[in-house]
Amino acid sequence: MFFHKKEPIHAVNVSEPNPRFAQLLLEQFGGATGELSAALQYWVQSFHVENAGIKDMLQDIAIEEFSHLEMVGKLIEAHTKNVDQTEAYKSTLFAVRGIGPHFLDSQGNAWTASYLNEGGDVVRDLRANVAAEAGARQTYEELIKLATDKGTQETLVHLLTREISHTQMFMKALDSLGKLTDPFFGNIKPDETVALYYNLSTNGNGQDERGPWNSEPTFKYIANPLESHS
Repeated sequence: MFFHKKEPIHAVNVSEPNPRFAQLLLEQFGGATGELSAALQYWVQSFHVENAGIKDMLQDIAIEEFSHLEMVGKLIEAHTKNVDQTEAYKSTLFAVRGIGPHFLDSQGNAWTASYLNEGGDVVRDLRANVAAEAGARQTYEELIKLATDKGTQETLVHLLTREISHTQMFMKALDSLGKLTDPFFGNIKPDETVALYYNLSTNGNGQDERGPWNSEPTFKYIANPLESHS
């Protein structure tokens, strides 16, 4: 059961409406990295989880993401309200769709469930969520750079901040499972190549890059993968 309190979790104030910026904001309403995608992804994932604490966390964050969707919607509404006669308004998607948010991204593509990333394994899902939050944070950062209205900027900074908070929560949940840095999960044992690094991109001078991703003790560096199977 859901209850909606008609008060945003963070105040939304817009003093300088800009319908062109509102079209960019659609990316976080009906886009791949948007709040609707996050809310539905985490909510559905919660039904796959047996761990009571992680299930509760996913549901709490999912509901917060719905509140973020409301905030983005209010921003879009404020940036498109009472400006329908302006040339800026006429040059946007809102000229044919009307004011306020729509289930579209900034380019007019309709929202689709293919944006959701859930797979029935808690480790896999939490790792997907870390990536999802990173994508949303990057989008908010670019929107903040483009925003000229102070109230809009403040709301977007709050939303970006919460993306970072959620990332930390997902990482802590992975750590509680012992899977923050452990790549192994599932029931199928990997074969013997799991500890091999194949050098398949040479730079032409024989001096290839080396780092912890292709060095002992975790990996055996294979300069010629064909020779390793001969």
